[in-house]
Amino acid sequence: MSAPSRCIAAAARGFKSIPVARISHRTITSHTSTPAASLRQAIGGNTTCLRALQRAKEESSKNGAGRIRNFTQSASRSKLKTIDQIRARNKGGPFNLTAAILFVAASAGLWAYFRHEKERMARKRIAEQTKGIGKPKVGGPFQLIDQDGRPFSSDDMLGKYALVYFGFSHCPDICPDELDKMALMYDKVVAECGNVLLPIMITCDPARDKPSVLKEYLTEFHPNFIGLTGEYDNIKDTCKAYRVYFSTPNNVKPGQDYLVDHSIYFYLMDPEGDFVEAIGRNFTADQAAKVIRDHIKDWEKPLKKEMRWQ
Repeated sequence: MSAPSRCIAAAARGFKSIPVARISHRTITSHTSTPAASLRQAIGGNTTCLRALQRAKEESSKNGAGRIRNFTQSASRSKLKTIDQIRARNKGGPFNLTAAILFVAASAGLWAYFRHEKERMARKRIAEQTKGIGKPKVGGPFQLIDQDGRPFSSDDMLGKYALVYFGFSHCPDICPDELDKMALMYDKVVAECGNVLLPIMITCDPARDKPSVLKEYLTEFHPNFIGLTGEYDNIKDTCKAYRVYFSTPNNVKPGQDYLVDHSIYFYLMDPEGDFVEAIGRNFTADQAAKVIRDHIKDWEKPLKKEMRWQ
């Protein structure tokens, strides 16, 4: 027999002589045998090498994790696969749709506030221009009678804003147009601010505009209009106080025909009897009503809202 054959036969006899371990069912249940323990028994001395290899692997993984520093907890863009993930990422950023809307809203609010304050300060300057020393005063005390024949003075204007217009009942075109506009202005202001405005027309033609004539004339424009008339000298002094020009002749004969020329303005007076602003023909009814409403809203003191004329 050759040498290789003798070696193989010897090895076979050696394996046959090794007793086979028989493990009963009782032994498995009574002893705590684990797969790891069986593995250690099988590999014997290699256990130490496996432990060392495992520790080296753990240390390598720890060192690798320490070198990588994450600056965000959100998923990377390469891992975003659904619409919900993309929306969730966009919501977390500093610049998104919500931030843009808030920025625009805040900017619009600041712009509106500063514009309102600028207009309010401009109105305040206009209202105080005639109250300073050396300024020509517009308005003043007067004693006249209304369309019902009752006395009416400048004191009756206190506590409310007053819109004063100078005209006459025989005016062919300008006065009717302005009184129509005055009626629109008055209704718009009262609808928003309440009964805080007195619409007053003072005649420049006292010889023909008696109380009964004014009453009939003004009812065609608005039932709340107040018509004032009086003696020629009283009307002249009132026009002078309001810086109103008029060319009505004195001592006219009954039935005499003549023309009257006068200034065409609405004079806005505050509740203390001071002049606020003159509104000319270039203002529409809406524009003039807005000017009056803004001045009324700027007023910080109490206003009388009860009805005097009933």
